[in-house]
Amino acid sequence: MAAVAECDVIMAAPEGPGEPESEEETRREAESFKEQGNAYYAKKDYNEAYNYYTKAIDTCPNNASYYGNRAATLMMLGRFREALGDAQQSVRLDDSFVRGHLREGKCHLSLGNAMAASRCFQRVLELDHKNTQAQQELKNATTVLEYEKIAEVDFEKRDFRKVVFCMDRALEFAPACHRFKILKAECLALLGRYPEAQSVASDILRMDSTNADALYVRGLCLYYEDCIEKAVQFFVQALRMAPDHEKACLACRNAKALKAKKEDGNKAFKDGNYKLAYELYTEALGIDPNNIKTNAKLYCNRGTVNSKLRKLEEAIDDCTNAVKLDDTYIKAYLRRAQCYMDTEQYEDAVRDYEKVYQTEKTKDRHSGASAEVQKEEEKKFKEVGEAFTILSDPKKKARYDSGQDLEEDGLNMGDFDANNIFKAFFGGPGGFSFEGRWKCSQPWKRKYADHLMGQLSFPVLFEKSI
Repeated sequence: MAAVAECDVIMAAPEGPGEPESEEETRREAESFKEQGNAYYAKKDYNEAYNYYTKAIDTCPNNASYYGNRAATLMMLGRFREALGDAQQSVRLDDSFVRGHLREGKCHLSLGNAMAASRCFQRVLELDHKNTQAQQELKNATTVLEYEKIAEVDFEKRDFRKVVFCMDRALEFAPACHRFKILKAECLALLGRYPEAQSVASDILRMDSTNADALYVRGLCLYYEDCIEKAVQFFVQALRMAPDHEKACLACRNAKALKAKKEDGNKAFKDGNYKLAYELYTEALGIDPNNIKTNAKLYCNRGTVNSKLRKLEEAIDDCTNAVKLDDTYIKAYLRRAQCYMDTEQYEDAVRDYEKVYQTEKTKDRHSGASAEVQKEEEKKFKEVGEAFTILSDPKKKARYDSGQDLEEDGLNMGDFDANNIFKAFFGGPGGFSFEGRWKCSQPWKRKYADHLMGQLSFPVLFEKSI
């Protein structure tokens, strides 16, 4: 809610008897500056208005209206903290100055101090009980206090979406409140909406580079995006600004512990000490359940260790946990698919390879390849097409399963759609249906799974370091 402020037009007090002419000249000069300030204010040239009101104050520092006018100008410039100082000075000089109390209240409210704002508006109503502006602003302050209370409860419940909603509503009345913005940014980070959270924190840091809360939120976003080393730098900087910042302290400790455990686990894996690597990755997973991306990688790493230990079902479980945390994690799908292949669960392997295949959008990756590469890919698809043709014909399938050579038949593939091959394994709308009479044999499931793996746009290097 934008602050709307009006400048005051108050004539100078008449010259008292016996007052030196120099004081009268000083007052006239101050009034001249004020009138010029009023003119610029009316033209919405608030910077020039500010300059002339400042000259008026410098010339006559005990006039409440000059501070009131400069406060109104600063509010229009969005400089509410400075405006608050001027508004407070105006009512110190004249406690009956209604507009001064109104401006002080609006500054408090814009900065998020709804309790102090309420006191100011109540003071206005003591001076003028019919003041409709004070009545409305008092209601606004009460609304902000209610949103604050709701947000506090919802944060404890970890209902971060509700907190973001409350802070958005509160910021309509308190647009300059860093505290509300930081709470919103922290909840956005906890919801995984990192770009939005970073944007809010960065805006605050541009205005106040020493804001420990904003530094903490920037670090939190990096931490949850698995940029742990950079995150630690922000947490350390936040702690320099505010050594007692509990959240930054805890996050920094967790980040350092995660980084150390993960690196130790990686080293143990590279050294071939898979049992130790398993223990270290398990310990790392217990550090911070909220760090989804890092934990997804830890599960995937532990899955690789389990596959090395030939605990393939446990490896599959770990990779499944990884993709539950991050359903875009290609490496986890690939590792799980390999484990499915090793345990002859080919349908599941096909599902994972198909997921990666679709995600990476690699179906057209050979369109600009050389003729030799395209010929090789055509050969691969021909092999899969042959498999599809056999699986589509119960007689041919039965002959293949019995070991007969189908080359003698002069197998005619005809037209086939590679997109339907996957559907042929599982049926479904628009795909080939086996009508419930038989399921495709294991060799052909494996043949298709191997083909999909070969189609991926990057090699599956399970033997390399994590």
